[in-house]
Amino acid sequence: MCGIAGAAANRDQHVPPLEVLRRMCDAIHHRGPDAEGVHYAADVMLGMRRLAIIDPAGGMQPVTSETGAVRAVVNGEIYNFPELRARLERAGHVFRTNSDVECVVHAYEEYGEKCFSELRGMFAIALWDERNRTLLLARDRFGKKPLFYSLTPRGIVFASELKSLLEVPGLGLELDRSVIPEYMMLGYVPTPRSIFGNVRKLEPAHYLAFRQGTVTVERYWSLSYLPKHYADEEALIEALDERIDEAVRIRLASDVPFGAFLSGGVDSSLVVAKMTRHLDRKVKTFSIGFNDSIYDESEDARRVGEHLGTEHHALVADPDAVRLLESIAWYVDEPMADSSIIPTYLVSRLAAGHVKMVLTGDGGDEMFGGYTRYVRYRQLGMLRRAGMTRLAPLAATLVRTLPYPVRRRIEWVCTRLGMSHPDDYISGVALAVPARIRGLVNAATPADFSAIRRCFTDHHEALGPLDTVLHGDVRSYMLDDILVKVDRASMANSLEARSPLLDHELAEFAARLPEDMKLRGNTTKYLLKKVAERYLPAEWVHKRKQGFAIPLARWLREDLAELLMDTFGSQEFAERDVFDVRAARRMAEEHRRGSRDHGELLWAMLMFEMWAQRYAGLAWQPAPEQVPELRSAPG
Repeated sequence: MCGIAGAAANRDQHVPPLEVLRRMCDAIHHRGPDAEGVHYAADVMLGMRRLAIIDPAGGMQPVTSETGAVRAVVNGEIYNFPELRARLERAGHVFRTNSDVECVVHAYEEYGEKCFSELRGMFAIALWDERNRTLLLARDRFGKKPLFYSLTPRGIVFASELKSLLEVPGLGLELDRSVIPEYMMLGYVPTPRSIFGNVRKLEPAHYLAFRQGTVTVERYWSLSYLPKHYADEEALIEALDERIDEAVRIRLASDVPFGAFLSGGVDSSLVVAKMTRHLDRKVKTFSIGFNDSIYDESEDARRVGEHLGTEHHALVADPDAVRLLESIAWYVDEPMADSSIIPTYLVSRLAAGHVKMVLTGDGGDEMFGGYTRYVRYRQLGMLRRAGMTRLAPLAATLVRTLPYPVRRRIEWVCTRLGMSHPDDYISGVALAVPARIRGLVNAATPADFSAIRRCFTDHHEALGPLDTVLHGDVRSYMLDDILVKVDRASMANSLEARSPLLDHELAEFAARLPEDMKLRGNTTKYLLKKVAERYLPAEWVHKRKQGFAIPLARWLREDLAELLMDTFGSQEFAERDVFDVRAARRMAEEHRRGSRDHGELLWAMLMFEMWAQRYAGLAWQPAPEQVPELRSAPG
């Protein structure tokens, strides 16, 4: 695990000076405090910061092939490296270390650009082939590890985090105001765009080839939901159990202390249960709680820990944790409105005091259908099929005399009934629909769902309604919210986080499960819960789902009310001219009085401003106008 950075030059150009590469690596020191490695030449530079997990003594990077013609820096872990190494050694390759990442250069020599399909793990890779002067950038199948890049008149620069690119002289990172409406609707900036106009994120399951100014991007893997598995239920339970067991087992390879996040929910509890079966010592588990029973799962986590015999550590968070916001805004790189970044950061900090690596339950909801919004979306479809679309305008009129919370909910359902797919689903996930953003964001580009729609519509299979939204969530919400949150919060604390439920072979099996094995009646994650019942009491498995969240509305109304009003009343906020100041202040006042709940939008604006305060003076410069042409070739 580490952070990577570097550049490659166009023909007749040079990469930035070596001291720039050093500064790029220093900016992500937190991702790898154990060591630094660099390769520098006139036309390419590769740098990394290392968090030593496997082969701490011998696994330094960049790694090289036997001839030295191929070099690579890798952020992440390759879990199938023992099998892959054995295969490559039989083909004649000679290894110098016991590190998992050395497999990358040898796999490239053996398989060429098809090598990324051979890797089972989480990774962001930069590989330089001296023989044909080619830089390859690759990202794992789900985007667990980040990779930003920018094309310039001189060549290409890349890094694990945006802050490294701030160190490149003359790059010019200009705020892209056209993405702000999307950020306010979704709570994140969707891939492949970034908050800066001339910086992009490499999409998951893609690799980029840079050949002296010529750039192509290709997909190397896709998640298929068809054909479906139609074995009987017991056979599917057994098959799923075995695949989860393997996904957990291969992620236990480590030469340093490790543990697990344990929320008390099904996903993390099942992962920990599997860990206990493969280890001869107590698993160290970590959880976070709040002094608010509605948001507190710490008792559930403690109970699961006792049942599984773990060494459990817990921390109770309170509003004072918001003092961390400025630091969190720096680590996250882009504005991010998921308030659960706070408990994720805190539990990562707690774990980092005991271990260097943890396993998590991330991905279970998107792979197996775990969000309650999937139930509500199916109910929306039932209302539509029952002809309620025609009655929606009348219903919206009749409920105007009802109390605001009830009226708002019914009006919202009626509005969604009038939408077509995928807007009817996206609007139920988003922080706000486009209409709520108009008048709040000062942007020339109108707010709409066009950028995110393609995540839900560009599949090439005839999917059912549940698989359609699962497919979209994997490519949007999970990618740009869940995985960003976990990566930045854990790496800010120099902690590696591994996600067994996002093993791509397990995901391929899960995707092809029939929809009623994911959502049956009102039971979410149906088949996964059947597996969990083998290791946990059924009443724990089927308890009401509780998201990993903070008491946001109350904090903004009470403890953070002064911070909110001071922020919206500041001269910097007004001069930035991103949001309509009067609209922002009005919303803050309505929220404080309790007449409206604007919590999520207020938080989104607050986090944007926190981010801007850290980045504005460093980065908002005019961007270069001429860059190499980017060509995309779908796989």
